[in-house]
Amino acid sequence: MKKLILTLIFFLFFFIPSHSNQSVEEIIKGRKAMFSENYQNAKKISILLKSKRIEEAKPLMEKISNNYKELLNYFPENTQEGFKTEALPSIWENKDEFNALMQKASDDMIELAKAINTVKDFQKIQKELMWNNCSSCHNRFRAPH
Repeated sequence: MKKLILTLIFFLFFFIPSHSNQSVEEIIKGRKAMFSENYQNAKKISILLKSKRIEEAKPLMEKISNNYKELLNYFPENTQEGFKTEALPSIWENKDEFNALMQKASDDMIELAKAINTVKDFQKIQKELMWNNCSSCHNRFRAPH
């Protein structure tokens, strides 16, 4: 029993991200900033791909992917309200679904970076692997604005 408790403490300390040193305001503003950065980078990707500047777009795809993974840590229970959050309660009510969508969006950005060299229709692959993920999340987990 003692060994189990020590293992759990170790796991909690080292593997579960902690925002104890961040205020609710900092967490909410941080996640909003990451989503905003993702959107700005997605628009830049569209412009770069239209100009056939594929290699310049790839680092932005990787940054978006990393942000989606990091966003998994930005929805603790105490950040459901305040500071103009547009996050709906459905995030916390369906946490596994939300987390799976964030992971899928991250994975799809890496897939987009790989696939972009071989496709002819940039808009179609972008819609499939980038914009559809944005829409899925907004439709289910974000308040209309």
